Amino acid sequence: MKSNSNSNSVVDFKIYGGADAVTGSNFMLSFDSNYRLLIDCGLTQGSDGLEARNWQEFAYDPARVNDLIITHAHMDHIGLIGKLVAEGFTGTIHSTTATKDLARVMLEDGLRIVQYNAKRREVEPLWTEDDLNNAFSNWQTYEYHELISLHDGLVTVEFSDAGHILGSAMARISYRNKSITFTGDLGNSPSPLLRDTEPVTNSDMLVMEAVYGNRNHQNRDDRIGQLQDVVQRGIDRGGAIIIPAFSLERTQMLLYELNELVESGRLPEIPVFLDSPLAIKVLDIYEQHTSYFNDAAKNDIKSGDDIFRFPGLQITKSKEDSKAIKHVPGPKIIIAGSGMSHAGRVLFHELEYLDEPETTLFFVGYQGPGTVGRQLLEGNKYVRIMGRKIQARAAIESLLSYSSHKDMQHLHELAVGASKNGTNQIYVVLSEPKVAVSFSQQLIEDPAIEAKVITPELGQEFKLDFS
Repeated sequence: MKSNSNSNSVVDFKIYGGADAVTGSNFMLSFDSNYRLLIDCGLTQGSDGLEARNWQEFAYDPARVNDLIITHAHMDHIGLIGKLVAEGFTGTIHSTTATKDLARVMLEDGLRIVQYNAKRREVEPLWTEDDLNNAFSNWQTYEYHELISLHDGLVTVEFSDAGHILGSAMARISYRNKSITFTGDLGNSPSPLLRDTEPVTNSDMLVMEAVYGNRNHQNRDDRIGQLQDVVQRGIDRGGAIIIPAFSLERTQMLLYELNELVESGRLPEIPVFLDSPLAIKVLDIYEQHTSYFNDAAKNDIKSGDDIFRFPGLQITKSKEDSKAIKHVPGPKIIIAGSGMSHAGRVLFHELEYLDEPETTLFFVGYQGPGTVGRQLLEGNKYVRIMGRKIQARAAIESLLSYSSHKDMQHLHELAVGASKNGTNQIYVVLSEPKVAVSFSQQLIEDPAIEAKVITPELGQEFKLDFS
């Protein structure tokens, strides 16, 4: 009997995505022969080579997955849920309330892209609207620190605030005598809108992201001043200021701070176009879930400030409204997706304005390898957009403090805190390979971190002792 008990305390942990790339989060815990728990099921994004992975078969049988934990609603954490359902998953999905609401609009938008890509490849779509409806019919929601009971009570899950986007969560999964925490993505706290990332406590093992594990962001305290400076330089050039922005979180944060700059008179009132149908839908959800905001944002709302809307802001819902932007003389700001300039309406604006020296192209987030955004940040003078070779004569600006991810210093601080609170194993994931190795080495060399630090490879499996 003792031998059987020890056998039941070993949990298989396998990396199906996110070990050699920032995107594609997909991790599996197998507690015994009867129960499998998946953490995230996301798209791999970036170059064509990386995105080709999304069309490969799952390396496991979706029908044998019992439950799915979702840390937050970015597509690199939810984008293959429809495919999972299409290939046999009938279990329950678990997340915070805001994550489910955001995931619905993100996946509905994703379905359109899936259908387009399938037509281009002359294959069947990865998933259908019926698959999406089936996923949401069995999706349960929770508040932070509400205990979730799974596998007949043998496994419990508790969400804590990751501070990354609205509803984002770290998931602490407990079994028998130990626990493991999956951070999902960690927020760049303090945020203008959201509460700070909670510390990692009471977790024996930690699976943590390290997107910016090799660099620090610009000073967050000076960020709104830096935003003002970049926009003012663009205004002085007299052209379009194009901001490729992620529809979820980045756009809302920009609107919040532009609102402050315009209403305080620090920036002149010029046309600001929110030209992203998805970002507009996400904005509505943010305005419905203000309980997730930090105290400062809540107090602004209580004072009567419409924190996302300001004089000059125009919402362009239709294609006709989007096309009409080019007839508005500069200076003007255009906020459009996608954030990495690899899809969406921003491509049309870049085709229109990128070769004009009075244009400002302003990046406010991570640019994946192979994307147009990465090429331009690396100094390429020519890029291909929608099959056309375009000369980049625009001024290229960037402000990485707008990242919704923690930087190297604050990732390191979180790992130190976890180690002091009992974490004895740290798995570094969701990072470019060189960054993951570099950050892992930092942790290994820090005497304040007593935990064993591991940099997993894609497909690698670990035996975790939960006795």
